Amino acid sequence: MSSARAKIGQKRSDGLSRGTNQSGVRLYNERLVLSLIRRHGKLPKADIARMTGLSPQTISIIMNQLEADGLLTRGDAQRGRVGQPSVPYSLNPDGAFAFGLKIGRRSVDLYLINFVGEVQAKLHQIYAYPTPQSVRDFAIAGLAQLQADLPADTIARIAGLGIAAPYEMWTWAEEIGAPLEDIEAWKTVDIRADLARICAWPVYFSNDITAACAAELMFGNGADYIDYLYVYIGSFIGGGLVLDGHLFPGRTRNAGALGSMPAYAGSPERSRQLMNVASIYVLERKLIEQGRSADLLWQSPDDWGPHLGPVLDDWIDEVAESLAYAIVAAIAVIDVETVVVDGAFPVSVRQSIIERTRMALDRVNRQGLSAFTLVEGALGSGARAMGGAAIPLLANFTQDREVLFKENG
Repeated sequence: MSSARAKIGQKRSDGLSRGTNQSGVRLYNERLVLSLIRRHGKLPKADIARMTGLSPQTISIIMNQLEADGLLTRGDAQRGRVGQPSVPYSLNPDGAFAFGLKIGRRSVDLYLINFVGEVQAKLHQIYAYPTPQSVRDFAIAGLAQLQADLPADTIARIAGLGIAAPYEMWTWAEEIGAPLEDIEAWKTVDIRADLARICAWPVYFSNDITAACAAELMFGNGADYIDYLYVYIGSFIGGGLVLDGHLFPGRTRNAGALGSMPAYAGSPERSRQLMNVASIYVLERKLIEQGRSADLLWQSPDDWGPHLGPVLDDWIDEVAESLAYAIVAAIAVIDVETVVVDGAFPVSVRQSIIERTRMALDRVNRQGLSAFTLVEGALGSGARAMGGAAIPLLANFTQDREVLFKENG
């Protein structure tokens, strides 16, 4: 890219712009239809009319328009015993695309996903700690690289760039071993505004774990549950919350901040927060104390190999014990039916954490609490980047009641 002032991307297609810029009842109903189809996978017009209470004629007009816009695709007619054949409609994977930029404390990722959450391309880079300039350079170069081979009609259907990053990036410098003066540079940087100046599409920002929770709701196992607490274990542990099928960000967009919960430590003198026990940076420190490299944790989050040994087992036990107490404390307040656990680690590690957390939960007094289920998330190390990419799709195409995503360029 010859200049940072050059705009990345191009104007969106007329159909995509029409669907996102409308206002009023028509827009609400379109988003309602898209949200129902996303949740159920595919639906015929008659079922949507029944679910929404709208007339068959109104639903027909809405769905014909969404199909014309390229957002829906019709399936083969399914004939029953009586009446007209039923034609199911589903989301068109090529109906919209979005970029997601995950800014982590040890790595940065850029994903391009389609309308149904399928990853089209991705880039990954690790660092000792994030600086605004290194993230900015990665994003600008990465956006140009990922677009280079895209056809014009795909670029025209890009709904935006979503940034998923921890709030107050400058905090916990000691935990990640970053020089205070370098990490405090984030205090004066608005990375969303910086990238909005060089992007042709809207740019959005969300807390990284809230975004991951949104991705689980849209593309993972989250649609199977009405209410759930979302737990994500990355460099630091965090969480999110879904109530009545909707992402619930909370008063300050920080609901589910599990990392700040007190962790069980056996005595008041050893009081710690959950993030000081159940975070991957803790495992990193254990490896370094043994004189071993911890780069594998960040370079290959989906495959840590077979050689971590007892240090990994000990860390999983500590995570499970503390997480069990944190989950019970959260359930006592929010009374959800499900807890979804995911993280930036291999599937086998996720399974071990859940198995041992279930065992730890059996040792915690839960008298007076309703039963709940502990289940695996589906997106793993890609959840936060996919969550970033989910933000433009949430902002433009869903009926979600929470106004999370007003900020755009």
